Amino acid sequence: MSEEPLLSAFSDLRRVMRRMTLRFLHNREDADDVVQEAFCRLWPRRGGIRDREEASALAVATVRNLCVDALRRRGKAATLELQDERDGQPAPSPHEELELRERYAWVDRCVEARLTEVQRTVWRLREEEELSATEIAERLGMQPAAVRMNLSRARRLIRELYEEWNDEKH
Repeated sequence: MSEEPLLSAFSDLRRVMRRMTLRFLHNREDADDVVQEAFCRLWPRRGGIRDREEASALAVATVRNLCVDALRRRGKAATLELQDERDGQPAPSPHEELELRERYAWVDRCVEARLTEVQRTVWRLREEEELSATEIAERLGMQPAAVRMNLSRARRLIRELYEEWNDEKH
């Protein structure tokens, strides 16, 4: 297989993905970085991508996941207020800050209660220690594909549970 499906999808979707990341991150530089990181992550997989449709789906999913990861890192950063001021955005209100903390606490409860031991370990190594799939695989004696599969399943379950929880709240 060639890299053509991936290149074609990224060329056509670049502006759409950038707008999507701007809605999440509210910062042009961060948005550009996320789109570039998505391309870099998918490039080694280019030979296994069958067609443009698959490339597009992978690109959009990767960008979305990278945005979520970036938002989580921002939430954990001690310099959140400084980052917001630098980006020209106002610091979150006490109500918004409380809501963010409630969401993170809820995610932590889900991780503990609903994920399998392997998913929980993979999740923590990726989200808290920010290790790559390869590094996690080496540490746990797993294949990188198994790490990615467990991480994907964990994210999907948390996303589904969050949507249910959010629907119940509102």
